[in-house]
Amino acid sequence: MPPGERVPALNGSFAGVGEQEALAGLASGELHVRGRLADASNATLYSVVRDGEQGLACVYKPVAGERPLWDFPDDTLARREVASYAVSATTGWHVVPPTVFRDGPLGPGSVQLWLQQDGADPADADEVVLPSPGAGLIDIVPPRRIEPGWHTVLEAEDGAGRPVALVHADDLRLRRIAVLDVVLNNADRKGGHVLPGWSGAVHGVDHGLTFHEEPKLRTVLWGFAGTRLLAEEREVLARLASDLDGALGELLGELLTVEEAVATAERVDRLLSADRLPRPRGHRTIPWPPF
Repeated sequence: MPPGERVPALNGSFAGVGEQEALAGLASGELHVRGRLADASNATLYSVVRDGEQGLACVYKPVAGERPLWDFPDDTLARREVASYAVSATTGWHVVPPTVFRDGPLGPGSVQLWLQQDGADPADADEVVLPSPGAGLIDIVPPRRIEPGWHTVLEAEDGAGRPVALVHADDLRLRRIAVLDVVLNNADRKGGHVLPGWSGAVHGVDHGLTFHEEPKLRTVLWGFAGTRLLAEEREVLARLASDLDGALGELLGELLTVEEAVATAERVDRLLSADRLPRPRGHRTIPWPPF
């Protein structure tokens, strides 16, 4: 069975769609491209998969539309998207929407469930509503408007020379994303890559720049840096370490290089050993632009 169809499927729900239902539809439905998301650096196509009368809105990222990068191998970003979903699904935190690797009108690529607006019909793909970037939990504000309990990640000036701060909430949903990003070695956790789901859920998208062998963590969620792992996080990471030594590790070995799969297991082991979220290292630790 192709790797995209063997990712661990739990009983989560994303934007009103059951996880297993979404995976089945994304993998086998007929894929129709409706348009392109213009702000994306790589080809990111708003699409619909249809199986008979049923349809699901999705994001199709063909390998052929990936721009070459100096620090990531060519033609690998789509598989990294699928690998990120596989790790997320194993945690049980339901951060990354269901994602598969399959063929499409422009060749093979990743296909990920589109996060419909809260309360919308998941099968109605005709009205496109872009989710709110940052999910109301990440923002750039004047220092005087920083909410109590929010973390300041960066202080800077805007184009007019006025002081601003990059901030995020001290929120468990964001913290889970921050932990996952350490495991994935996510080099591109922008505020716009954190989106709202239904009933208060928060999801992370755009995981093409992940799983590099070298440390690449760039994120807007550094407010959690240096804090001790929560009991739940240690339990999830311990389970993840076990799964990486088994079926999940085998799957990552098919989607990534062997070295990248091994490095993922090593990151989990280091995180458990340190019992703390890492602090920023080096100069390029925040993606730019941050949204």
